[in-house]
Amino acid sequence: MSALARVGASLAPTFRSLQVRNYRVWAAGAIVSNVGTWMQRVAQDWLVLTVLTANSAVAVGITTALQFGPALVLGPLAGTLADRLPQRALMVVTQSLSGLWALLLGLLVIGGHAELWQVYVLAGLLGVTSAVDAPVRQTFVAAMVPPAQLPNAVGLNSASFNAARLVGPGVAGLLIAAVGTGPVFLINAATFAATVLALLALRADELHPMPRAGRGRGRTREGLAYVRSRPDVLLILLVVGLVGAFGMNFQMTTALMARVEFGRGATEYGLLGSVMAIGSLAGALAAARRERPRLRLVVGAAAAFGVFALVASVMPTYELFALSLIPVGASALTLMTAANATVQMTTEPALRGRVMAIYMAVFAGTTPIGAPVVGWLGEVLGPRASIAVGGVAALVAVAIVCLVVTRRRTVTIGYRRHSRPHLLVRVTELPSARPAALAETPTTTAA
Repeated sequence: MSALARVGASLAPTFRSLQVRNYRVWAAGAIVSNVGTWMQRVAQDWLVLTVLTANSAVAVGITTALQFGPALVLGPLAGTLADRLPQRALMVVTQSLSGLWALLLGLLVIGGHAELWQVYVLAGLLGVTSAVDAPVRQTFVAAMVPPAQLPNAVGLNSASFNAARLVGPGVAGLLIAAVGTGPVFLINAATFAATVLALLALRADELHPMPRAGRGRGRTREGLAYVRSRPDVLLILLVVGLVGAFGMNFQMTTALMARVEFGRGATEYGLLGSVMAIGSLAGALAAARRERPRLRLVVGAAAAFGVFALVASVMPTYELFALSLIPVGASALTLMTAANATVQMTTEPALRGRVMAIYMAVFAGTTPIGAPVVGWLGEVLGPRASIAVGGVAALVAVAIVCLVVTRRRTVTIGYRRHSRPHLLVRVTELPSARPAALAETPTTTAA
């Protein structure tokens, strides 16, 4: 077998979901829209930080809070809509509205009429739209691929998002330096058409429709009760909640580091996002190869993220800081993808929309809680503190999960020098542990 054939064979499992026509069409539209989304994120933070305020990290934090806050409030209700309404039609509406908000912001900026309060309003409207869109978009993946390929499709979705992140921030930085932020918002508005067209081009007879929730009261409470009955899901929510609140504010923290700590401009700020996306893309592609992610992968990735974030916070130069973002991106993406796939794969299909809405509410909705705090720390203690707090939060989450798990399980680690696998980790449920959802016993993990 030639070297090229061997490479192709090794990559085939990573991209196997692209063999499904509907998923392939969806992925093509999504990557175009994702590029525009990353461009807008960079342009919006730069507009607030350097044009509408005098380097106010708090204002950037408030903008972030308004954009992601609605997910925390509307998440459970949005999940009920995802389980009850036709998902494709609902996404056509939400994607169209998202494009409209970007168009309005772009026209305001180009016309010279943009004010901070207007950015706040449009960020809030985008947040409401995204809060409805997110659980539908997350669960609709399961309708496009067979169940066995769901982890791969989730991983490829993350890879698409972060491949766009390689391109979006860098292009946005160049455009901002050349023509300002207004055209960037208009480009993002146009990219939403790609997603809408992809949705309309899907073949309905090749979809795998999920069971729909019936009408009646208590559907949202039913989803909340299900999550409360799943200790493993609760632990995942704890990890993603703490990391999402204090560690996933990269647009704000890297803007502070580029502008305040290193005295760089928009081009260098955009480049930081692209460099981080190198690690994120690698983490997403690695996650796409895994057939069944587990809680232990979520915890391990969170621990790695905590360590790498602390390392990044002390880098003395712009160049070293940029390089340190690669492992930060890889560990963050591994954490997000593993958590997402684990929750989806272990949730009853009829409840998946509501459970994923709660997941997205915790992950994205906690960002508004943490973003102003992180921004305040960046102003009072300096930009480095805004990154370090995310690392500390991740390590605290890992410590809590380890404490809970070790009280319910025994862990035995063995090493074999002369045979493979060398490292064996055996996790056994203690007899006194009652919650069955935590049980993976007996389980042996090889490394």
